[in-house]
Amino acid sequence: MSVATQSTAVRTGRAGRALIVTVLIFFALFYLLPLGVMVINSLKPLPEITGGNMMALPQEPTLEPWRSAWSTAQIGVQATGLKPYFLNSILMVVPAVAISTMLGALNGYVLTKWRFPGHRWVFGLLLFSCFIPFQIVLIPMARLLGLMGLAGSLPGLILVHVVYGIGFSTLYFRNYYAAFPTELVRAAMIDGAGFFRIFWRIMLPVSGPIAVVCIIWQFTNIWNDFLFGVSFAGLDAMPMTVALNNLVQSSTGVREYNVHFAAAILAALPTLIVYIVAGRYFVRGLMAGSVKG
Repeated sequence: MSVATQSTAVRTGRAGRALIVTVLIFFALFYLLPLGVMVINSLKPLPEITGGNMMALPQEPTLEPWRSAWSTAQIGVQATGLKPYFLNSILMVVPAVAISTMLGALNGYVLTKWRFPGHRWVFGLLLFSCFIPFQIVLIPMARLLGLMGLAGSLPGLILVHVVYGIGFSTLYFRNYYAAFPTELVRAAMIDGAGFFRIFWRIMLPVSGPIAVVCIIWQFTNIWNDFLFGVSFAGLDAMPMTVALNNLVQSSTGVREYNVHFAAAILAALPTLIVYIVAGRYFVRGLMAGSVKG
């Protein structure tokens, strides 16, 4: 290849990369525009928003809408802000994610390394549960929670999310463990290791990548869930998404749009932080179990 041809190829490659970067930056800005509008208007006094120019930068920036959304906004009977409902969501998400992830790991371990007659049918049924719409399980789940005495409570919500999340967590761990050498498990069995010792000492230590995938997936789904929260939670157990809806849909008094914007950002902040901190590990974890050998 001549020097002129190489130079032309380099220029073409640079032009192509510049075009791709430009297009990506455009779509990134377009995607982030709603978030930018929310942040800008959450820092404005209400008269600046009602004045009609939502795209302008705040002339008198203030954090009062954020303080109001967190601690004094009227949600329900008392002006408590989102703070107690944020705590409800934390108390719901952490155990639900931990339990569903651990059960998924155990299921994946059993379905790949301790196979039994009919294990494919069991996995198929668990996989089928991933595609069941939320609306179908509302009435049976409500009946079950009533019989167990968990209706309207935080433990009831945790149980709902654990049950609905087992299918996904089992799918992740089963596919990941299928690529793990079964010979190592058999060698541990020959050395006298039992079921749980193999799980704790061999399988779990290598499950970091897929565990991150499962945790991110479950955390995002459970934190952002609205249907289960509004259907099964009582007044004292409402998650943040339900409280946010009640705040925005309030029909009394003046609509404080700056407070609404601040509240929406507060509700979305945990999932944003999770994806910013650990999002890159999500794809790595998915790819880790995609190739056997």
